[in-house]
Amino acid sequence: MRTDRRPGRSARLKLTLSYAGFLFVAGTLLLAVMWVFVLRWLPTDDPRALQERYGAVIIVGPNRSDLLRGFAPAAATALAFLLVFGLLGGWLLAGRMLAPLTRITAAARTAGQGSLSHRVRMRGRRDEFRELSDTFDSMLDRLESQVAEQQRFAANASHELRTPLAISRTLLDVARKDPTRDRDELIERLYAVNARAIDLTEALLLLGRGDFTHERVDLSLLAEEAAETLLPLAEQRRITLDVTGGAAGTSGSAELLLRMVTNLVQNAVVHNLPDGGTVTVHTEAYGATSVLRVENTGRPLAPDLVPTLTEPFRRGTDRVRTDEHAGAGLGLAIVHSVVRAHDGTLDLAPRPTGGLVVTVRLPGPPP
Repeated sequence: MRTDRRPGRSARLKLTLSYAGFLFVAGTLLLAVMWVFVLRWLPTDDPRALQERYGAVIIVGPNRSDLLRGFAPAAATALAFLLVFGLLGGWLLAGRMLAPLTRITAAARTAGQGSLSHRVRMRGRRDEFRELSDTFDSMLDRLESQVAEQQRFAANASHELRTPLAISRTLLDVARKDPTRDRDELIERLYAVNARAIDLTEALLLLGRGDFTHERVDLSLLAEEAAETLLPLAEQRRITLDVTGGAAGTSGSAELLLRMVTNLVQNAVVHNLPDGGTVTVHTEAYGATSVLRVENTGRPLAPDLVPTLTEPFRRGTDRVRTDEHAGAGLGLAIVHSVVRAHDGTLDLAPRPTGGLVVTVRLPGPPP
């Protein structure tokens, strides 16, 4: 498809020509009305010829030709004045009317050059231009927030991916300098570091995933599957893992939702009491909403820390682990991403006695 790139008339020029053309046409119509309803009633004969013909004194006004000789130049001057006045007035009025659009265009050009912090912030009464300005500012707010989040995520992801690679390089350097080092131990450590790097990469890919196929999914079945998978980890840490509730259907990606439930349960198991903790996974349906609730025991959490737990690579000072399940800080971030992709809501609330309650609400399956 070919696109015409030839420069066209500006909106201001079009409005000016339209305004001047309207005044010119209006003046022409006014003169036409005067011609039809005034001039046609004037006599066409010369009054002096009538006096000579009839030999009487006749008091008459000017005839049509006299009036035309006197009226035509004045009418032409008036039309020229209307045309010039229309062009000048139309140009000024069009500039005043299009000034908000000029500001919006300048803001769009600034944003196109990479600066997303500029805003139009138009004042005055709400009209079409004010609504367009507010919509444009809202769009810039969302773009700036998303770009900042992507930049922060990319920086953190690069840092997190660099860690296992640096560890692998260090292990290989040590092994090369010390040929007598135990190869089995080296292989095990490299395997563990490589597995963590693979898990981190998969988590990053999953977090950036946006499209998926919708299918009917039962959250209760996913909860049982995740609990069965993580039961050995819970038993190893002497944590009681329970799954309660009933069916809770929804529509979405079974793979993504399973990862969401698994991340929640694993997060609840890992960030728990050292011994004798509990994890409860509950599912239920409330009308057109399906609810998944994961509750665990643990250390008390500061209220200002809870909202930051869904940010990528944010674990909180009291929640950082140093064992083999340290993770990449993407557990709740992935959960938040999956919930948002399924048009759901995610609520985090600290328990008064310690631990966390995570509630996921998803739309029920379509009929």
